[in-house]
Amino acid sequence: MPRAVPVFFGALKVPFYDALGSALHHNHVDLICKKYLYLLGLIWILLVLAASGPRWVGQPVPLSREGRNIMLTLDLSGSMALDDMVLHGRRATRLAVVKKSAKDFVAARTSDRIGLILFATRAYMQTPLTYDHQNVLSRIDDATVGLAGQSTSIGDALGLAVKRFQSVPTEGRVIILLTDGANNSGILTPLKAAQLAKMDHIKIYTIGLGSDSRAADFGGLLMGLNPGVDLDEGTLKQIAEKTGGRYFYANDPKSLERIYQKINQLEIVKQDASTIRPQQDYYPWLLAMACLLWAWLSLAWSGLLRFYKPLNVGFRKEAS
Repeated sequence: MPRAVPVFFGALKVPFYDALGSALHHNHVDLICKKYLYLLGLIWILLVLAASGPRWVGQPVPLSREGRNIMLTLDLSGSMALDDMVLHGRRATRLAVVKKSAKDFVAARTSDRIGLILFATRAYMQTPLTYDHQNVLSRIDDATVGLAGQSTSIGDALGLAVKRFQSVPTEGRVIILLTDGANNSGILTPLKAAQLAKMDHIKIYTIGLGSDSRAADFGGLLMGLNPGVDLDEGTLKQIAEKTGGRYFYANDPKSLERIYQKINQLEIVKQDASTIRPQQDYYPWLLAMACLLWAWLSLAWSGLLRFYKPLNVGFRKEAS
C-alpha cells in the first residue's frame, strides 16, 4: 500500500512569492532590482511580525486599593414620575433629579466599587459591584419609571442588596436607599431586611425624597399620590438606625447633592488587593519600520530619490 503523502496547511502565503522567485532567478535582472525585491520581502516580514502582536509581559505587581463597596438602590415606582421638582430652572420629575444627583455621585467616586439596584414592584440587579463606573452611569441613564412596576417593595430591594454583599469583605459595605414612598408590596419587610443587613455588618443610608409643597400636584392627584404624604420617614429612620447609618430628607436637587456629599465623608477602607502585570507592546515599532521602508521604496520606485536608480521591473529583450 503506497505511503500517504503528508499535507501541510500551516504555510504562510506570500502574495508576491512567485514574482519574487522568478525575478531572482532571471538571468537579465539587474542587481538593483534584486535589492528592491529583497526590501519588499523585508517589509512583508515586518508586517507579519507586527500583526502577531509581540509584547513583553512583566512579573505581577501587587496593587492595593482603598475605597468603599457601595450599592445604590433607587426607586422607580410610579410616584417618581411626579414633576414637582425644579432642575436647571425648569420643572422636572423626581426621577430626573434623582438620576442627575446619582450620576454626579458615581462620577465623583474614583476608588469605590459601585453597584446598582432598581426597584418598584420588583427589585432588579442592574450592575454588580464594579470599578467600571461608566457602565453604572449608562444603567442610570436607562432607568425609567415603571420599568420594574408601579408599587414600592423596599424590603425586597434591601434583601437583594444584602445578598449581593455576601461575597464582599466585611469592611466598607454600604447600601444607599433612595425612595419617595412607603413599602406596599414585596415579600420581605423593610425592617426584616435591615435586621439581615445588621447581621452582615452592612450600613444602610436612607434618603427620603419628597416635596415641601402642601398643594397636591395635579398629576399626583390623577395618580392618587400627594407629594410629601406617601413617604414613610419613620420606617426609613428605623432602617438607618438599626444598621448604624443615617436618614436624610431631600426636597430639591441641592439638598440631594448635599446628602451625597455627607455620605461621601464615610470612612475609607482597604479593598481586596489585586495584581497588575506591566506590558510593553512592540508592534508599533515594527509597523513604523515597515511604513518607513515602504515610503522609501515608493520614492525610489518613482525615481524621486536621485541617488538611487529607479526600479525597472521590465526585462531586456534577448538578441535574436
